[in-house]
Parts: sequence; C-alpha cells; structure tokens
Amino acid sequence: MRNQRIGQIFMLGCFALTVFLSATCSSPGNTHSVERADTKDEVLAIINKVNSYWQAKKPAQARAFWDNAAYHTANMEVYALTGDEAYKKYSVSWAEYNQWMGAKSANKPEWKFTYGETQDYVLFGDWQICFQTYIDLYNLEPDEKKVARAKEVMSYQINTTENKYWWWVDGLYMVMPVMTKMYKLTGDRKYLDKLYEYYTYANSIMFDSSEQMYYRDAKYVYPKHSTTAGKKDFWARGNGWVFAALAKVLKDLPENDEHRQEYIDRFRSIAYALKKYQQPEGHWTRSIMDAAQSPGYETSGTAFFTYAYLWGMNNGYLSKAEFDSVALKGWNYLTTVALQPDGKVGYVQPIGERAIPGQVVDKNSTASFGAGAFLLAACEMYHFADNNNQKWN
Repeated sequence: MRNQRIGQIFMLGCFALTVFLSATCSSPGNTHSVERADTKDEVLAIINKVNSYWQAKKPAQARAFWDNAAYHTANMEVYALTGDEAYKKYSVSWAEYNQWMGAKSANKPEWKFTYGETQDYVLFGDWQICFQTYIDLYNLEPDEKKVARAKEVMSYQINTTENKYWWWVDGLYMVMPVMTKMYKLTGDRKYLDKLYEYYTYANSIMFDSSEQMYYRDAKYVYPKHSTTAGKKDFWARGNGWVFAALAKVLKDLPENDEHRQEYIDRFRSIAYALKKYQQPEGHWTRSIMDAAQSPGYETSGTAFFTYAYLWGMNNGYLSKAEFDSVALKGWNYLTTVALQPDGKVGYVQPIGERAIPGQVVDKNSTASFGAGAFLLAACEMYHFADNNNQKWN
C-alpha cells in the first residue's frame, strides 16, 4: 500500500510539472498561448523595427484616404514616444503631398458623405481622418496652413442640420478623434455636441445592446444578415475601430463633458464583451462570435483591441486584474505570429467590410492600417511595461 501511495504521489508530481512546463515554456506547440510583456527597451526595439520597415517600403507620397491616414495616426504616437525626427518628417511629407487636405473639392454644394473616393466626398469620414495628423503636426509647430482645411470642412459640417455622417463603424475611428481635437484647437464646444449627436445616430443603427458590440453598418444587423452558421456577424476590425476610437476620445475629452461617463461605460462594456471571444493564441477571428466563418489569424482587429486594452489599463479605465492577461495574450500574438523577422506586420485582412469565408490571410498579408494598429498597440505596451517595471516570460 505504501509503495502504491508513493507511486501516486510521483505521478501527481509529474503531472503538475508537465502542466507547469506547458504553461511556461516556449516550445513550438505552445509559444502563442504564453502571456508575455517585454521590457520597455524590447518594446522600443520592436517599434523601431516595424516603423522603419514600413517607411522604407512605403513612400510618404500617398493619398490622404483612410488606409494611409490610419497609419499616420499611429506614426504620430511613435514620434511622441521616440522623438525621432525622421518619423515626424515622414508624416510632414505626406501632409505636404496632400496639401494639408483630405478630399479637395472647393464646391460646397457638391460635398457628399456617402461612400466615395473622389474629391467631392469631402464630408465622408474616410477623407477626414487625415485631419487628426494635421492637427497633431500643427500642435508641434503651429502654422495655420496645416489646419486651415480641417477648420473649413469641420466647421461647415457641424453647422449643417444633418446628423447621419457616421453610418459605418469605421467612421467612428476616422472622425470621433477629429472632433475632440477640433474642440481643443478652437475651443468651440459645438464640436463636442455634434460628436455626441453623430455618435448617438451611429449607435441607433449598428450597436447591438445585448452583445455590446457593433455591426459594420445597418445592412449587417442580425437577423437581416448572419454568418453561414446563422450567428450574429460582428467584424473584428470594425469593432477595433470603435474600441480604439473611444480610447482616443477619452484621451482628449474634457473631464467635465456631460457625456463623458457614457463614453467610459461603452468603452468598458466593449472590453468585457470582446474578452469572451479571444482565441487561445491571443487573436480574435474576423467574425468575432463565429470563428468558423473566417478561421485563422487576423492582425488588424487584434491590434486595435490590444491597443485599447492597454490604453485602458494605462490610464485607469480598465482593471489590470481583469484585463492584463487579455492584453498580454494579444501582445504575444502580435509579436510571435503577426510580426515577421524583417519587421513586416502580417496576417492583416485586406481592405473590406466583413469576414469573408475562404479569404486567404497569411504572413505576407500586410497593409498601412495594419502596421498602424500594431504600432498603436506597441506604444501602449511600452507604457505598460514602463508602468509595471518588470518582464514576464
């Protein structure tokens, strides 16, 4: 009996050791499930690697549409962190190439806000996100030419009676931070009033209160639209746009804004909702609630989520006890799967508006907005590592 008991203890010890090793070692079979946060120096090296790679590969002379502009919102945060003048110069060159404008039409009666990539879609948010970077550059070195077009366009918009400008979820990231930046630039509280008015309209057509997540736009609302399996179809990058937008709004919103608590509550409710659907490897699938709809890795949504979780913890809006493992799993995915040896950010779903069954997304799938989302997360990871002053492995 005694020998049998010793044998049982031995087997239990071996099992415990196996569990411990499987949770901590970095073998190929479990690398991506390890929760890790690098030191701030390691994070800084990753930031420089990714940003230097992107700027070497992508000329600054590119249009001011959302895909490129989303990258520049991150590049400005990288500059704020590093002080590297080459990074700032890249965004200045981009802004100058675009004449510090979005869509360039001067004929106000023809200005539109439905989808369009031509120069008359001045009021379409995908052409307005560039103003975020222009205002940031102005704040570094004031020169009225940098914000003249932003003032012209946004002042015109907030003085219309229309409130349906943000009819797709991406628009919340594209323009909500513009509104708070315009308020800080001009002191005109109408920007905050219209921010809330447009946000309220967006919620009315694409927010699911039972799931605390957003549909891409009204045509994807369940049950009018569903996944192949009949489930609600919440697009990861779409929810990434709004989660990140709320972080940026809270960063600039006055403490006494009457709607501030509502934005905070929504930010937190999204954090709790997304937590339930994170995959063991740290990423979120393209259709958040239905992994089988478009299975596999995806970086842009995951990076925006990781950014927002880290920002929330860094700034006291989210509990570290509840969310640090979520953020660290996301960071682990970003640095061990998405990040390629040369600095390219892979597994970025191409431009689109939904989770597409059968769409190939692999390590070579990259895009400006994906690199930008990664860099946003990395900047917050730097602050998180600095705040915690430790390293997890």
